[in-house]
Amino acid sequence: MTPEPVTVHLLVPAGFADRPSGGNVYDRRLRTGLIGLGRPVVTHEAASAGDVARLLPSLPDGAVVLVDSLVASWAAAELTAAVTRLRCVPLVHMAFEKPGERELLVASAAVVTTSAWTRRWLHEAYGVDAARVHVAVPGVEVADPAAGSEAGGELLCVASVVRAKGHDLLLHALAGLTDLDWRCTLVGPLDLDPDFVDELHKTAADAGIADRVVLAGPLAHDALPSAYAAADLLVLPSRAESYGMVVTEALAHAVPVVASAVGGVPEALGHGDDGSTPGLLVRPGDPAALAGALRRWLEDPRRRRRLRRSAGLRRLTLPTWSRTAAQVDAALEAAR
Repeated sequence: MTPEPVTVHLLVPAGFADRPSGGNVYDRRLRTGLIGLGRPVVTHEAASAGDVARLLPSLPDGAVVLVDSLVASWAAAELTAAVTRLRCVPLVHMAFEKPGERELLVASAAVVTTSAWTRRWLHEAYGVDAARVHVAVPGVEVADPAAGSEAGGELLCVASVVRAKGHDLLLHALAGLTDLDWRCTLVGPLDLDPDFVDELHKTAADAGIADRVVLAGPLAHDALPSAYAAADLLVLPSRAESYGMVVTEALAHAVPVVASAVGGVPEALGHGDDGSTPGLLVRPGDPAALAGALRRWLEDPRRRRRLRRSAGLRRLTLPTWSRTAAQVDAALEAAR
């Protein structure tokens, strides 16, 4: 007889069902995928280390606990204390470098990362045994290719509006492109760093581009496809990024990308079957380099055609959510 599949206890941040962050989207899609594979999943939401401390004693000995890295960053000590009784598997969207994080990852039965770059970082920076780290990159749903405008001036940035995502770098770059025809929409939560949002409004006003920059606020994940469909180019000027799900989401619509060459972004951008790159990568933290890449995109129709063709090819090779779930399921089996 085939043994009953082991239940997975999925430990996620409180509100993960509603907040449109990349990590929450990944966790939701992963839960659906694991259930689709016949894996029972019990979801536990936590808002503090205290929540985790109260939950862990209630779980049976040997239980498999898949822990979102944000929760692990709050409750590393509580989780580390339980690793001899429970099969803890941290799901590392990104490393927060908080106290106890390294110890938890080293002691865990297995670790899942959402990019090969993060796997390398954990091995090199934390000394985590690479053989116990399983990569499961985010999947994506392929959509109809975006029509694209002739001038290529509809620019889109999808990211939480915080300094790490580099919106200030983007506005400084755009300030040098007022001679060109473009419009930039910033999609992402505006409540995480209100002072930074105020700074962006002032920068746009001082540069005379406030009428061309729209801070649209967050969109529900199921509303994002319409934003990608209306875009000519995704711009991601992040100072740090473990993968960059918005890169593959744009490419799923055959929308090219200009992005900082940080972390897992080159991995997410990838290549078309012909080896072409569906976008331009620039030095992180360098608004002049970003402005140069955007100018090349806006001024050169042949470059736009070439990048759009490459994005269309990359669209056909993007990872699926079913593959993501299968890779995590294999990691959970290894943890047993």
